[in-house]
Amino acid sequence: MNENLEIKELTTIDEHIDELSHLLRTVVDDGASIGFLSPMEHSTAVDFWGHALRPHVILYIAWVEEAIAGTVQLHLCTKQNGTHRAEIAKMMVHPQFRQKGIAKKLMQTAEKRAKEEGRTLLILDTVEGAPSNHLYTSLGFVKGGRIPDYATSPYGELEATIIYYKHI
Repeated sequence: MNENLEIKELTTIDEHIDELSHLLRTVVDDGASIGFLSPMEHSTAVDFWGHALRPHVILYIAWVEEAIAGTVQLHLCTKQNGTHRAEIAKMMVHPQFRQKGIAKKLMQTAEKRAKEEGRTLLILDTVEGAPSNHLYTSLGFVKGGRIPDYATSPYGELEATIIYYKHI
């Protein structure tokens, strides 16, 4: 684990929008399956971050050596029948900061907050075969199912996604 790692909650994007946009473009261009395809336009990333924070979205950043090394979002379900659950979304770590425990720390922080918000179920999805599958299972997430042909890969092929859940 990186000793200089600090996890911070962002309540506003403005101060960090350029750095967040760079992070998003970098991970997408590196092949991350988080809803976007490479090559990603800067304006697309800026637009995404400009609308990312909403009352039910909690955004954490991993701050390492005065740079944003990664992010994760916790989406609190607002449906009347879903106030016990939350979704992990847009989990990303810059390639130069991977394999240093940052993703794990981000996930643990999001899970802790979900508990504080009274949530008892976490859900997430990720492309089948991605390295993140190992991270999620190592943190106690259970494979709930597989949806074939869910998302287009950077190569234009349809890929399956795996749905995970965890009771907390």
